[in-house]
Amino acid sequence: MRFLIVLTFCVGVLLQSCTENGPPDFQTGDGPYVVVLGIAQDAGYPQAGCTKDCCRHLWSQHTERKMVSCIALIDPVEQQAWMFDATPDFKFQLAELTSEKHGQPELAGIFLTHAHIGHYTGLMHLGHEVMGAKDVPVFAMPRMADFLRKNGPWSQLVSFHNIAIRQLEADSTVVLNERLKVKPFRVPHRDEYSETVGFEILGPSKSLVFIPDIDKWDRWDHPATDVVKTHDYNLVDGTFYENGEIPGRDMSQIPHPFIQESMELFSGLPKEEKAGIFFIHLNHTNPVLRANSPARSNVLQLGFGIAEEGMKLTL
Repeated sequence: MRFLIVLTFCVGVLLQSCTENGPPDFQTGDGPYVVVLGIAQDAGYPQAGCTKDCCRHLWSQHTERKMVSCIALIDPVEQQAWMFDATPDFKFQLAELTSEKHGQPELAGIFLTHAHIGHYTGLMHLGHEVMGAKDVPVFAMPRMADFLRKNGPWSQLVSFHNIAIRQLEADSTVVLNERLKVKPFRVPHRDEYSETVGFEILGPSKSLVFIPDIDKWDRWDHPATDVVKTHDYNLVDGTFYENGEIPGRDMSQIPHPFIQESMELFSGLPKEEKAGIFFIHLNHTNPVLRANSPARSNVLQLGFGIAEEGMKLTL
């Protein structure tokens, strides 16, 4: 499938305009869609303990704060929704997801990418101290599922039937209904407690890939350009913009692909395929978080996208 958008002027100008006037909205009709609920790295934006220029001004005002990376799949017909990752901002993201603007869908399940703090710790809100949820399906890979079953406080969610674990297998498709399918696939990353996966989401007419965390592209056994070419939307790891972004830290020990590296890798793609690439999971040091930064302008002018909270993508 191909990501086809009718453009009447430069992609970069269009995306810049959308950003200035609210999140880009690629939703059409009343079919299923993905909504972006958060774009920041695990610690959010601002990050705890940071008093540097990137975060200092955000402690006293809220307008530029960003929630932790998360997306949701919504089916308006069935009035159901599935979250991808349960973040520290879960309560705000769940409220947004189940609000009237999305038709107040039921939370039908949560898909987890891996066991780093920004991606699963929001499950605590399902426990008896908070929601007291009943058997919310949590889709997890074998090591991730085992981690939840055997380690507190997560094991209590299982024993109290707040969550019901649905074990996934890499490259095995989960059929949600006649319109929607989800498939996990392994990606290289620090796997201290669980394996790490990305997700392919297939809708009636379009497809989306969600890879919030991955090591350098060349460590993956799938050519990244081939993945991008075969999906309409690609929400990919944009943790850092460039090398040296964290002074005094050896960034080779944090092997996320820099946005600059990704843009170079994807530079030969046609503009309609570049327009389907959105960087997400942005660290608090990442200059693309700031509206008028040269880095942000560069990404947009080169024809790529930056995920925005509230952005909708029709499937």
